Amino acid sequence: MPPTLASLVHHSALKLTVRAGEDRLDVPVRWAHVSELADPVPYMEGGELLLITALKLDAEDPKAMRRYVRRLVGAGVVGLGFAVGVNYDEIPKALVDTAEEEGLPLLEVPRRTPFLAISKAVSAAIAADQYRSVTAGFAAQRELTRQALTDGPEGLLAALASQVDGWAALYDTSGAVVAAAPEWAGRRAARLTADVERLRERPAPASSVVGLPDNEDRVELHSLGTGRRPKAALAVGTAAALGTAERYAVHSAIALLTLTTERSRSLQAAEQRIGAAVLRMLLAGQSDHARAVAGDLFGGLLDAPFRVIVGEGTGADRDPLGGLAEVMESAAARSGEAVLVVPEGPQESERLVVLAVDGGAAVEACREYAAALEAQRASSEGREQAEDDGPVVGLSAPAGPIAAAAAYKQAEQALSVARRRGRVFVEHEELAAGSVLPLLADDAVRAFADGLLRPLSEHDATGRGDLVASLRAWLSRHGQWDAAAADLGVHRHTLRYRMRRVEEILGRSLDDPDVRMELWLALKATAAAE
Repeated sequence: MPPTLASLVHHSALKLTVRAGEDRLDVPVRWAHVSELADPVPYMEGGELLLITALKLDAEDPKAMRRYVRRLVGAGVVGLGFAVGVNYDEIPKALVDTAEEEGLPLLEVPRRTPFLAISKAVSAAIAADQYRSVTAGFAAQRELTRQALTDGPEGLLAALASQVDGWAALYDTSGAVVAAAPEWAGRRAARLTADVERLRERPAPASSVVGLPDNEDRVELHSLGTGRRPKAALAVGTAAALGTAERYAVHSAIALLTLTTERSRSLQAAEQRIGAAVLRMLLAGQSDHARAVAGDLFGGLLDAPFRVIVGEGTGADRDPLGGLAEVMESAAARSGEAVLVVPEGPQESERLVVLAVDGGAAVEACREYAAALEAQRASSEGREQAEDDGPVVGLSAPAGPIAAAAAYKQAEQALSVARRRGRVFVEHEELAAGSVLPLLADDAVRAFADGLLRPLSEHDATGRGDLVASLRAWLSRHGQWDAAAADLGVHRHTLRYRMRRVEEILGRSLDDPDVRMELWLALKATAAAE
């Protein structure tokens, strides 16, 4: 521990005597400073033992001493050493009384003890304390390294918690607690998820100090990772601020956990290249070659039904798909699933293709991530601007390696629909099980419908007939004259006349099924736009 006033008083060579503040001698001394200034406060940092001979002080004036001592106490001076036998044969009573009243320890320094000896004693004690801290830090580093090699992150956290006399927790990329020591710390660490998320928004390395509600713990959060977005985070909770040895232990843990949780960039790049090659083979129908290249890298992903997810980044976000990829990879890692993530595009952030286990944690994490973004957009004041920013994602139906190309096309179709509808996420099953009518809410379709039906609408506007309504009734009754005429409340001959007029005006035959289909879709698109 650092030197204290008590340790200096007990130093046999210094012969110091306590004249005031005997109950405050356990205060650490940061330095010993000599100053004969009437006001040395501007040059104090706090924690000093001030040594004086009262060369420029009227130490017998109670008012002057009261002002002087109060200034020292306010500046954080922890003790005052007064040399006797130089300007005063003994410490004046005014100074002794004031020091006692203000709670400032006052030490009498005999004439035969030079101030230099006191400064050397303080310096030697500080150096010895620092040496002990460094030695303890190296010992902690060895222990943490041993635990990391033998028991992984869990063992490392247990050793770190013991070193700092507190608790430690490791968070993944989503802010979830993946390990904590001791075990009871897991629930406490889970309350810091929001703080961890805020920390991860800052470039690494980043750290912050937070407090827990209804708890006296002081918690330090440190990001782990070398990229722009940290890959994980470490929390260290203690009852007091960390000392030098504890600080060494925390820094060692950060380095070791970074090595443990962060793959090298070259290894990650190589894995992505293999994943891209496997994906190209699957899309080319070469499933056997894809299995051979993948080997054990992607586990049993190609042996079970999987989903294809295609995402695109939009807006001003520098990495719109980074968060989605991290959420899915983290979920897959926690559940022990294999996942294949292939960034595409010039910046490798414009498009993302993912193969994930059907019904697995990665797919569910994708759904939850998209739902959270949808809710955020819905509550945003600038909704129109928000819809142009962030990822857009399409999800295929379950498929196997042989049908990978079809699944990829399904995901792209769902992505296209999501983009047109201003959605974040669309599943292919949603399109297959739904109606085609929502797809007609497209500007191009509306323009086509308007152009096709405009001659009929203009004819009706003259008051010479109701051709649009008659056409809608006739098509809805599949060309049955009597039923359609009854719906309109006219004679069937009147309806036949109107349909001939429709053919004459449009220049198309209603006997052509393609013409009937186009007219029906145009009528539906027009109705949807009204």
